[in-house]
Amino acid sequence: MAISKLAANFDYERIVIASAIASRILLLFLIVFWRSLVSPYDTSASLNPACLIDSSSSPLAGQPVLFPRIGSAIESSIVWDGVHFVRIAECGYEYEKSYAFLPLLPICISFLSRTVLLPLVPVIGHRAVLGLSGYLINNIAFVLAARYLFRLSHIILKDGEAAMRASILFCFNPACIFYSSLYTESLYSLFSLGGLYHLMSGRNCVSALWLALSSCARSNGVLNAGYICFLTMHWTYDALLLKKCFRRALQVLITGALNCVCIFAPFVAFQAYGYYNICSGRLPDEMRPWCKARVPLLYNFVQSHYWGVGFLKYFRFEQLPNFLLASPILSLAFFSIVHYGKSRPKLFLSVGFQATAEDRNSAAMLYFPERVPRSSMPRHTVASSSGLQGNQNLRRKKQIIGQDPAKLPVEDKTFNGSGYSSAFVIPFILHMGFMAATAIFVMHVQVATRFLSASPPLYWFASSSISYGVETELLDSI
Repeated sequence: MAISKLAANFDYERIVIASAIASRILLLFLIVFWRSLVSPYDTSASLNPACLIDSSSSPLAGQPVLFPRIGSAIESSIVWDGVHFVRIAECGYEYEKSYAFLPLLPICISFLSRTVLLPLVPVIGHRAVLGLSGYLINNIAFVLAARYLFRLSHIILKDGEAAMRASILFCFNPACIFYSSLYTESLYSLFSLGGLYHLMSGRNCVSALWLALSSCARSNGVLNAGYICFLTMHWTYDALLLKKCFRRALQVLITGALNCVCIFAPFVAFQAYGYYNICSGRLPDEMRPWCKARVPLLYNFVQSHYWGVGFLKYFRFEQLPNFLLASPILSLAFFSIVHYGKSRPKLFLSVGFQATAEDRNSAAMLYFPERVPRSSMPRHTVASSSGLQGNQNLRRKKQIIGQDPAKLPVEDKTFNGSGYSSAFVIPFILHMGFMAATAIFVMHVQVATRFLSASPPLYWFASSSISYGVETELLDSI
């Protein structure tokens, strides 16, 4: 039984990897096809002045190339944010506005172009190699991110098939083009989802390192520290109030704080690097306004000054089309949160503490049942991790199919809180809710589609909705 289940999960994972690769191939075909028919809207690819400081980025740069047309085709695809990332990889941080783009992707591009792909410089040109490096990095990172999403989903949902559906939905999500372009979505998703998988597997130190790398890719990576804070809060509650062990509570708090510092450290170090380059050694009259602030945060200044990002700054009538553009992903996030809140109201409103009190169970057991001996686990937790859970849920569904949904208790509607309605989902829901609110009230709302595209609850909710709809139709036909 266990061997067949393990084999099935392995097959599911292979399907997810194959779907991720297929989605990249399909997307590449569509990009080439449409670019052959329609001229690109953005023409910034041609803007490539010489570096302000000779960085000697490649010993072969500037030499004649063998296939200039191939190199030109790759260079013409470097548009929008890709222009900034390739420029940083080639010349470093030359301008103040460049500091809006975090360094992980440029570092990876520069490293790959100087090592593995260096022989291609005389073939297609240096800038084309930089672009090609970025495309390779992001597409490989996307496939790995899909794999980690499947593994994370399997831990949370405890259902290989549901995890597979969620991961395939991720492979074909509306923002998937950004995962194959010169953007940071792929690297962020890889290290964010990988870090959460390690966290939910009990490898806290490894998780902190992965989540720290996510904050090197995108600024919102620092929000992943919220998962550490959430679990630390529950572990402290368990140690201090339930087990009356002050020493253990102090140890948990210190460990959680150090992990959060690790996650914040790359972003803070990058801000210090910007301060050193732009503000250090200058007279007060020569300093930029943000240099004189009590907390000189370069990233916030650049986002506000150059891109107009700020609280309620986008709430203007002329931006209504952008709100409509973001409405599908925001609606999905809203309904997924509402569905979870209705299915487990006490658990949701108590941020997980109600479940701990009801089950007389520690927060560690609630969120990491694999750490606890099966004999000491609550009955419903043991059942959810066994092979009999699917049959139990199916019998329960058969009993309630055909009844008036309005008369069903909440627990019946959610099938005993399994899958998407489990307590494991709470920190992910809170994180996604904060991200969605940030996208609406602070950011340019049209980026919400890619901003939220790495949020697992979106795919878990969609997967559970698909599963429930299919199973209902099957049971109605019996």
